[in-house]
Amino acid sequence: MTEIKLKKGEPVEKALRRLKKKVDREGILKEARNHRHYEKPSERRRRKLKVARFNAMLSARYADL
Repeated sequence: MTEIKLKKGEPVEKALRRLKKKVDREGILKEARNHRHYEKPSERRRRKLKVARFNAMLSARYADL
């Protein structure tokens, strides 16, 4: 469970911003969205291959820079 301790005299809005950043960095929301519905193993492989192809294209494009 993600937890944030309020510092003395810290506004709640600032602590909430820190919590949101921490949750985003840990990927909690992304994982929860992925578990909303069942994804077949073949769909998971296809999605991962698509991401890998995109990342390879980007690395090839910017390799010369």
